[in-house]
Amino acid sequence: MSEENKHSEQGSVLISEMYESWFLDYASYVILERAVPAAEDGLKPVQRRILHAMREMDDGRFNKIANVIGQTMQYHPHGDASIGDAIVNLGQKDLLIETQGNWGDVRTGDSAAASRYIEGRLSKFALEVAFNAKTTEWQLSYDGRKNEPVTLPMKFPLLLAQGAEGIAVGLSTKILPHNFCEILDAAIKYLKGRKFELYPDFPNGGMIDVSNYNDGARGGKVRVRAHIEEADKKTLLIKDVPYGITTTQLVDSILKANDSGKIKIKSVTDNTAKNVELAVQLAPGVTTDQTIDALYAFTDCEISISPNACVILDDKPHFVGATDLLKRSVDDTKALLLKELEIKLGELEDNWHYSSLEKIFIEKRIYRDIEEQTTWEGVLGAIDNGLKPYKKRFRREIVMDDIVRLTEIRIKRISKFDSFKADEHIKALEAEIEEVKNNIANLNDYSIRYYENLLKKYGKGRERVTEIRQFETIQATTVAIANTKLYVNYKEGFIGTGLKKDEFAFDCSDIDNIIVFRKDGKMTITKVADKTFVGKDIIHLAIFQKNDERTTYNMIYVDGKTGISYGKRFNVTGITRDKEYDLTKGNPNSKVQYLSINANGEAEIVTITLSPGCTARNKVFDFPFEELEIKSRSAQGNQVTKYPIKSVKFKEKGRSTLSAQKIWYDTATGRLNKDGRGTLLGRFEEGDRIISFYKDGSYELTDFELTNRFETDNLLRIEKFAPEKVISAVYYDAKAGQYNAKRFMIESQTLKNRYLFIKEGEGNRLELVSTQPEPVIVVKTGKKKSELTEEEIALSERLDITGWKTVGTRIASNDVKEISLISEEETGHSEQEAPTLF
Repeated sequence: MSEENKHSEQGSVLISEMYESWFLDYASYVILERAVPAAEDGLKPVQRRILHAMREMDDGRFNKIANVIGQTMQYHPHGDASIGDAIVNLGQKDLLIETQGNWGDVRTGDSAAASRYIEGRLSKFALEVAFNAKTTEWQLSYDGRKNEPVTLPMKFPLLLAQGAEGIAVGLSTKILPHNFCEILDAAIKYLKGRKFELYPDFPNGGMIDVSNYNDGARGGKVRVRAHIEEADKKTLLIKDVPYGITTTQLVDSILKANDSGKIKIKSVTDNTAKNVELAVQLAPGVTTDQTIDALYAFTDCEISISPNACVILDDKPHFVGATDLLKRSVDDTKALLLKELEIKLGELEDNWHYSSLEKIFIEKRIYRDIEEQTTWEGVLGAIDNGLKPYKKRFRREIVMDDIVRLTEIRIKRISKFDSFKADEHIKALEAEIEEVKNNIANLNDYSIRYYENLLKKYGKGRERVTEIRQFETIQATTVAIANTKLYVNYKEGFIGTGLKKDEFAFDCSDIDNIIVFRKDGKMTITKVADKTFVGKDIIHLAIFQKNDERTTYNMIYVDGKTGISYGKRFNVTGITRDKEYDLTKGNPNSKVQYLSINANGEAEIVTITLSPGCTARNKVFDFPFEELEIKSRSAQGNQVTKYPIKSVKFKEKGRSTLSAQKIWYDTATGRLNKDGRGTLLGRFEEGDRIISFYKDGSYELTDFELTNRFETDNLLRIEKFAPEKVISAVYYDAKAGQYNAKRFMIESQTLKNRYLFIKEGEGNRLELVSTQPEPVIVVKTGKKKSELTEEEIALSERLDITGWKTVGTRIASNDVKEISLISEEETGHSEQEAPTLF
């Protein structure tokens, strides 16, 4: 091998080794020194250095952030911009830094003013939980000129309270913020050996579904929503923004969804000031319920967040959960509290030791023994000899440093020495020593008191602002606005939105699936596209609704092999997209002779005319589909005739063979469903309605569409509407200071209109409502619970049925403590009534 090739190979190996080493060093540096927080104090290095610099500068007054940045640069080997961004991020969390000036707004995305214009100082909370020079482990700064903390002695689960996010080399971390008060409550419960749960709480409010939170560990997911209120039938108000989303981003996502035709709105206006408010004006013909669902489905009004709690433990990244983080923090806090107590105990005992020495030295006039001494050694020896009779009184050995310290007592101190005050001081020290020892012996209780004190001092105003609730699953295809037109070429077998020269089929959404039936008995489902070939001789196409168990297909087909005609009824619920399904027996030349689509399982009667040349005696007869059971789409079906059929014609509309739909109301989501979640409202057929009564004294009639929304916080009762039932209601009249009762029939029955049926006035509220035929209520009155009187009132006997707008009859004054309805079982009525929701 030539000398040149040897040098080349050696160079290649060296570069490869250098790359491997350098990249590993770089990856380790990014993980440990920049992106991932430490588990001990919950801080990234730049945050820790900022807080340490602010502690050095702290004099109780605000400091210009530009000065803080300069101070921090003594410890942080990066530019001022990264430090400034980190300070603003800490300040916006409103926990460790008390801010002054324009620090920006995480809700709107507005940035902070320049660092020379804003000020900050450490909060009292930060000073209490994050700093103690005696318990801090120190290291040299990057240039070796200063000492900086390895980690701060944090006595609070800061990482859970603030959250953290960072992207390193090969891994990332995302820890969601949790509620301050709930964290402290959980810490106390952990110390008491009780179970606890922790869920995220975001500073910008909103709602969160924590069903799949998975304790904040990898693999979990939370859904976050903004609150959307109905201002009127044409206006929606968005009252907050999901975590990590700004009002600008939210407006942009709404406009994008509108431009793509997924929602229909006239305008969206950002009215955010002290509180977030986006006003969405709806387009004509669009309902508020459908638009709210569409906003959650197609815009940033709902987002999913996948937490991924990664922290540095023992100089290595570890994936943990929120529970582990809290337990580790509490254990570390206990260790820090113990260390502080031990340090304090040592200081107190040193103080007691020297105070006792001083007292004996002065009271026993040992200082006089040194008057005749001419050398330093003689002075020390004289003092030591003078203390010998008293050495047994001390808790530790008297060392030379103690004696030297006695020689430093000034004459003025000796002349003004007060023995009584000295005794009182020593007694106080002894009491304090006993208290510290007791705290050490009962460290767990001491830690509990520490957390309780933090909660008492700093918990006010930090209550949960993000509402925890269960979200319903919104199917995008069910709420999407029809934003495009579908065209079809029945003969050639093409469908699509771009076939504008062919026949118009119907309006649809660009995310819809289309179900197609062909003359040869094949069925397929495909997504809406510009142009798709689905097979020649299309006989029917429609928008496909997945898991629809009520739409029933009635079909007659002839088998291509035997010539026998079969009839069948089937549903299509779930399929594989773009796969062909054969609805016949699968033989060549099979052909569909009749197909009908019935949204509610109707079974019609058809007239079948046989071929004139066949040998059948009766060549025209009626065939009722009602005689067929609904089976799977792959079923063969029942034989209709073995003779050739000339035609099949519709004769008579049939009744539905399906039972009425069961509808449930889910109190967790405020929505209707068919899945058995919540309270069963009953069986519903076409034309049936639901009546809901609200605490503000209004009622509303709605259909049983699953897109309907109900105000869970205001809802008092919901049930299937029966026009013949009498409504009995008890409400409080705030102005008159009395409770009124009334009985009435529902007269105004316009759907989705709220009708106030109690006296209008501030503070008036509906207490109780019932549709029992003979309701009996129990009224408890009195000023003290021990002196309550009960009265049973049969409302059907006391009250006449009047109009729904009447004021009603007074039944009690304002000293009522409780009004309750006696159940139908107790009153002897057998008719079942839907449960009341309180």
